[in-house]
Amino acid sequence: MRLKQRVIQIGLAAMLVSLSLPVGAQQAMKVPRIGILFIGGRDQPHLEAFKQGLRERGYTEGKNIVLDYRYAEGNNDRLPQLATELIRDKVDVIVTTASVSAVAARRATKTIPIVMTTGNPLESGLAASLAKPGGNVTGLTVLSADLSGKRVELLTEAFPKTTRIAALQSPQDFEAGAGYKETQEAAKAFSLRLHPVEVQSANDFEPAFAQMNKARETALLVILSPMITFNSRRIVELALKYRLPGMYPTKQFAEEGGLMAYGPVIADLYRRAAIYVDKILKGANPAELPVEQPIKFELVINLQTAKQIGVTIPPSVLTRADRVIR
Repeated sequence: MRLKQRVIQIGLAAMLVSLSLPVGAQQAMKVPRIGILFIGGRDQPHLEAFKQGLRERGYTEGKNIVLDYRYAEGNNDRLPQLATELIRDKVDVIVTTASVSAVAARRATKTIPIVMTTGNPLESGLAASLAKPGGNVTGLTVLSADLSGKRVELLTEAFPKTTRIAALQSPQDFEAGAGYKETQEAAKAFSLRLHPVEVQSANDFEPAFAQMNKARETALLVILSPMITFNSRRIVELALKYRLPGMYPTKQFAEEGGLMAYGPVIADLYRRAAIYVDKILKGANPAELPVEQPIKFELVINLQTAKQIGVTIPPSVLTRADRVIR
């Protein structure tokens, strides 16, 4: 009888141990912490696309993954401190926007993986090559071969009499360098005169457009960079004021009143950044994860703006548009 009771007791004990194991394992399982280091503010238009990408891979914020947010609110000088805070919080991966954010994160850590949603890792020295970054930074780049050439082509097709184009750029931004070089080559191929117009701060835009007006520029081409994007609405307002037909780098500008925009689908880059986060959390080495270029592009034309500044977009260009704002 005593032997039977002993057997029952051992069995019950074993059952209790087996039942407790999943709970203990779950408690011991580390929930990944992802640092979000954004150059902009809290109103990030594409952050939801990144979260959607995480959900597609089985991650839900607040359940099995933690997102630790840091926003520089457009102030580059805040980025080093914010990057240090994320490292102090012991994040597993840092996700950044723009090259300047990734540079700040890279200076703060050489070991924590960094995933770029946008930027230019080659121009900023963050990657040895797109195929093999070689460090702790990988992810997506906004640059793509022939992108500037396509913008110039669309601009000249829409306005065949154009001979001079003003190229608005912020030279201190890493993204601007390669973008301007490509635009130079494209302008030369179309026998256009390219007039570089540089801005260093938000106060430079009004004088820059006054300069374009004085030089009698016939069209505007805007080079993508963080400072330019932060001031998109101001740029569009000034282009309307001076009735200057413009080609812009992302649909955001056209939605705010810019005439035409051609560029990568930024939301898709953010969504795809989640793929990198997932791979890294599963053990992939960022040094061996190739940096991807955009694969989705869109042409947006704002006919309301065309009417406002008194220009006509040819049917041959309109039919190529992915979206027309009427």
